[in-house]
Amino acid sequence: MKQLLRPQRLAPGARVAVVATSGPVPEERLAAGLDVLRGWGLDPVVAPHVLDRHPEFGYLAGTDADRAADLQNAWCDPSVDAVLCARGGYGVQRMIDLLDWEAMRAAGPKVFVGFSDLTVLHEAFAQRLGLATLYGPMAAGIDFIKSATAQEHLRATLFAPETVREIASRGRTVVSGRARGVTLGGCLCLLAAELGTPDARPSARGGLLCLEDVGEETYRVDRYLTQLLRAGWLDGVRGVLLGSWEECDPYERLGPLLLDRLGGLGVPVVEEFGFGHCSDGLTIPFGATAELDADAGTLTLDEPALR
Repeated sequence: MKQLLRPQRLAPGARVAVVATSGPVPEERLAAGLDVLRGWGLDPVVAPHVLDRHPEFGYLAGTDADRAADLQNAWCDPSVDAVLCARGGYGVQRMIDLLDWEAMRAAGPKVFVGFSDLTVLHEAFAQRLGLATLYGPMAAGIDFIKSATAQEHLRATLFAPETVREIASRGRTVVSGRARGVTLGGCLCLLAAELGTPDARPSARGGLLCLEDVGEETYRVDRYLTQLLRAGWLDGVRGVLLGSWEECDPYERLGPLLLDRLGGLGVPVVEEFGFGHCSDGLTIPFGATAELDADAGTLTLDEPALR
């Protein structure tokens, strides 16, 4: 697995587009997130359909065609330096096949930020554009607008990425050791659901795999991990970083299952690394060559996440 192309870092005055690719966005939370971005000296522009709600399926932020158009138009706009997602939920899988990847490739690299349901786009950007991305908090996310820590880590990654080349967690060692590889991953249920689709990479071979999820019972986490194992998708993975498991079963039940499914890989594993659906969530660059030290609980990037 090779390191992916790094986009350019942001500077004060950069124009950033906020898009809703998944679930509906609360207007008051969007307003609060935009205030944070403006406080950083950015110029946020809200895509036309961000506050839409699908007329029949209320869990979607507008129609598939409108959500896809907002993302593509933002990405292909030469005045836009970064695309930030408003929130997760569900919906990317419904609209991703409506994107014109040739046009997006021609538009050149830019920063992309999101997590949760946006796992699908992180995989697609890696596979189709060869582009590194940021698995981090979203503009209208409650875990972003209420957390100075999450805000500061994302801000530093966007503006001064050399200052966050070592990402130190509050995690614990599951399997000791060090490993080098290229970062990838995201929301576990979506990685399992994406198997066999045009945007899914064939395996995590050579990677440092970051996994997290929300609202899942232990047997379902078991099912997702077992699916990845049986499909051979975890063959050759170099190390595993486990993030948050918010609203899942208590960790005394979930933790043994994670060890049961991942401990046999024979690679370093660290848990509670502090990214994903949690307060004070860290921003993790995907597509970056890095070293995981499971004993120290650190991920050290070979180069800054952005150029």
